[in-house]
Amino acid sequence: MSSSGIIKYGFRIRTRGGLIVDNLLIHGKDEIDAERKLRQMYQHCRILECIVHIPNRSREFVAAAR
Repeated sequence: MSSSGIIKYGFRIRTRGGLIVDNLLIHGKDEIDAERKLRQMYQHCRILECIVHIPNRSREFVAAAR
Protein backbone atom coordinates (compact mmCIF):
# COMPACT_ATOMS: atom_id res chain seq x y z
CA MET A 1 0.00 0.00 0.00
CA SER A 2 1.23 3.50 -0.72
CA SER A 3 2.32 5.76 2.10
CA SER A 4 -0.83 7.91 1.89
CA GLY A 5 -3.14 4.89 2.00
CA ILE A 6 -4.68 5.75 -1.38
CA ILE A 7 -4.58 3.16 -4.16
CA LYS A 8 -5.60 3.44 -7.83
CA TYR A 9 -8.26 1.04 -9.07
CA GLY A 10 -8.77 0.44 -12.78
CA PHE A 11 -12.31 -0.45 -13.80
CA ARG A 12 -13.83 -1.80 -16.99
CA ILE A 13 -17.59 -1.23 -17.01
CA ARG A 14 -20.71 -1.52 -19.13
CA THR A 15 -22.87 1.59 -18.84
CA ARG A 16 -26.64 1.38 -18.47
CA GLY A 17 -26.79 2.36 -22.16
CA GLY A 18 -24.69 -0.70 -23.07
CA LEU A 19 -21.38 1.01 -23.90
CA ILE A 20 -18.11 -0.51 -22.66
CA VAL A 21 -15.76 1.90 -20.89
CA ASP A 22 -12.19 0.68 -20.35
CA ASN A 23 -9.45 1.88 -18.04
CA LEU A 24 -11.36 4.11 -15.65
CA LEU A 25 -8.80 4.93 -12.97
CA ILE A 26 -10.23 5.93 -9.61
CA HIS A 27 -8.36 6.60 -6.36
CA GLY A 28 -9.71 5.11 -3.16
CA LYS A 29 -8.65 3.99 0.29
CA ASP A 30 -10.00 0.54 -0.61
CA GLU A 31 -11.97 -1.16 -3.38
CA ILE A 32 -15.32 -0.33 -1.76
CA ASP A 33 -14.45 3.38 -1.65
CA ALA A 34 -13.34 3.38 -5.30
CA GLU A 35 -16.48 1.51 -6.37
CA ARG A 36 -18.67 4.00 -4.48
CA LYS A 37 -17.01 6.87 -6.36
CA LEU A 38 -17.43 5.02 -9.67
CA ARG A 39 -21.16 4.47 -9.06
CA GLN A 40 -21.64 8.17 -8.32
CA MET A 41 -20.41 8.95 -11.84
CA TYR A 42 -21.88 5.92 -13.67
CA GLN A 43 -25.17 5.03 -12.03
CA HIS A 44 -26.58 1.58 -12.81
CA CYS A 45 -23.36 0.44 -14.49
CA ARG A 46 -22.14 -3.15 -14.47
CA ILE A 47 -18.54 -3.67 -13.35
CA LEU A 48 -16.86 -6.13 -15.70
CA GLU A 49 -13.36 -5.97 -14.22
CA CYS A 50 -11.40 -4.27 -11.45
CA ILE A 51 -7.60 -4.12 -11.29
CA VAL A 52 -5.53 -2.72 -8.42
CA HIS A 53 -2.65 -0.46 -9.47
CA ILE A 54 -0.03 -0.59 -6.73
CA PRO A 55 3.08 1.57 -7.23
CA ASN A 56 6.31 -0.37 -7.93
CA ARG A 57 4.46 -3.68 -8.41
CA SER A 58 2.86 -5.42 -11.32
CA ARG A 59 -0.91 -5.08 -11.64
CA GLU A 60 -2.89 -7.37 -9.40
CA PHE A 61 -6.20 -8.83 -10.57
CA VAL A 62 -9.02 -8.26 -8.08
CA ALA A 63 -12.44 -9.09 -9.51
CA ALA A 64 -14.28 -9.67 -12.76
CA ALA A 65 -17.84 -9.86 -14.07
CA ARG A 66 -19.95 -8.64 -11.19
